[in-house]
Amino acid sequence: MSELDDFYNELIMEHSMNSYHKKQLGSCDFCEKGHNPNCGDEIELQVKLNGNVIEDMAFTGHGCAISQSSTSIMIETLKGKTIQEAKEIIQTFIEMIKREIKDEEKLEKLEDAIAFKNIANMPARVKCALLAWHTMEDLIQQAEKKE
Repeated sequence: MSELDDFYNELIMEHSMNSYHKKQLGSCDFCEKGHNPNCGDEIELQVKLNGNVIEDMAFTGHGCAISQSSTSIMIETLKGKTIQEAKEIIQTFIEMIKREIKDEEKLEKLEDAIAFKNIANMPARVKCALLAWHTMEDLIQQAEKKE
């Protein structure tokens, strides 16, 4: 294992044990539940928008270290971005997990979420890592319908 892999594993564990984003927002514009029936992971994403910018996000729920840290890191990555930027980042993350993108430059927009790059080597964990990202996709679709 490389030093970079060690760093990514530490980052995932840090977010799993100490998520600063695991809380209720005082008020939110959109809320979406995500559930992985395979392992019982459940999350609820809350998003507060300012125009088309993601002003704040939080989550509640429970699940494995991968699902919880992926949710936390996703929130950190998407907060402050526009809806369009968020959609592009989500798509890039999903393509990285499916091994459809290997170009490091394209992956840079993922920031710390690149830590999940090797999750593709663990098929049983892929759905855990993707839960929050798919839930956020659903939430964005909901937001766009209201426009």
